[in-house]
Amino acid sequence: MQTSPRFHGPVLGLFRIVLGLLFACHGAATLFGVLGGGHGQPPSVGQWPGWWAAAIQLTGGTLVLLGLATTPAALLCSGSMAYAYFVHHQPDGLFPLQNGGEPAALFCWAFLLIAALGPGRWSLAELPALRPGQRTHQEVTDRRHT
Repeated sequence: MQTSPRFHGPVLGLFRIVLGLLFACHGAATLFGVLGGGHGQPPSVGQWPGWWAAAIQLTGGTLVLLGLATTPAALLCSGSMAYAYFVHHQPDGLFPLQNGGEPAALFCWAFLLIAALGPGRWSLAELPALRPGQRTHQEVTDRRHT
């Protein structure tokens, strides 16, 4: 059963928003010990790789959530999760179920999807003030359906 193309933009937008929020929350939990996370001491500023990973999670997740610089932010987030999977999880077992790397693998592929498909609807990059001289996604969609 094929879904209507009119749902693609909104569903992709919701997916981007939820994905960015979850990732940003993970970074905030690690850096600041908030939201029920931060098991143990927060990493020292600049500490490799913990502080950098959490900083990417917080800033990249926030950019993806808002729909600003979505493609580069999503690529950076995807790459950081690929690094996490192959460096920290894969040595403990071949499959994600064995090595505890399911969240890293899922985040990696989800961010790659966002990088490939774009932000969908409801991104701040759609605001006319941020795109002078260009039509918004909504204007293009409206024009196609008239």
